[in-house]
Amino acid sequence: MYRVLLYYCYTPIADPEAFREKHHQLCLRLNLLGRIIVAPEGLNGTVSGLADDCDAYMAAVKADPRFDALEFKIDTAEEHAFQKLHVRVKPEIVHSELPVDPLVQTGIHLEPAEFRALKNDPDVVLVDMRSNYEHGMGKFTGAVTFDMENLRELPDHVAEIAHLKDKKVITYCTGGIKCEKASAYLLSQGFENVYQLHGGIIKYGIEAEGEGFDGQCYVFDNRLAVDVNKVNPTVISTCHRCGTPSTRMINCASPACNNHLALCEACGDAHAGTCTDACKADPLLRPYDGTGYYSKKPVGYTPEQGYRSRQRSKAV
Repeated sequence: MYRVLLYYCYTPIADPEAFREKHHQLCLRLNLLGRIIVAPEGLNGTVSGLADDCDAYMAAVKADPRFDALEFKIDTAEEHAFQKLHVRVKPEIVHSELPVDPLVQTGIHLEPAEFRALKNDPDVVLVDMRSNYEHGMGKFTGAVTFDMENLRELPDHVAEIAHLKDKKVITYCTGGIKCEKASAYLLSQGFENVYQLHGGIIKYGIEAEGEGFDGQCYVFDNRLAVDVNKVNPTVISTCHRCGTPSTRMINCASPACNNHLALCEACGDAHAGTCTDACKADPLLRPYDGTGYYSKKPVGYTPEQGYRSRQRSKAV
């Protein structure tokens, strides 16, 4: 049995490149695949591997006192949820460009049980901090959503909830990382009672059965979407082509488009996995195999080769 680990931690890392090097080697030793971001502000990652390898990885990370506050969200899978291993240094562990520091100020963390008890309070408003294609697949009942592609656009949408400043605002996202900065930004804009769902939708599904989450949760790995709600599950996403309820999340087969969207099986077959007729006419259309997932095939790739290739490129 494989595991999928989702985690983040805001903590100063003085030499991100040196940390990245050692961390990459750790992942290689433990046969992990996934995406990890190292930045001066902390660590963010999603990896998959065999249960024993994931246990060893979690123990190694937690042995570093800088990551005392780090929590792993643990899911299971029948196989690796990724095809490659990437450990990269970036300016931020979640790209936002928001002028905030979660280590200085952020919204009050609510554990899943606390969130479950509060979410239906008439004095509470839930605010989804994810992108369009994510909340289009699933969201909490009654939550406010923004028409945005990424967190950098949040300042353009704050005015939409300005009239709710007297409410208790609870932000949420997939694993909690976006809310650390989003809730801090709301505080900087004059919102006073700002909270965030600690551990995000994934932890809420694990610890509180996902009650009140409609649809599925979009995830950034080969699975594309996962079930969260074990109490009162519903389907809210509809086929982009015909409008029927559908939980089939795909990438448009047109590489020029590549949009994330719901497409039912019948429309996927009838329209070659595309979201519009214009996309269907794309001369570079990718062959639709029924999955709508078009990751680059790792022909001849091994994580060790990827690591050596990176070392060669650094030496040039």
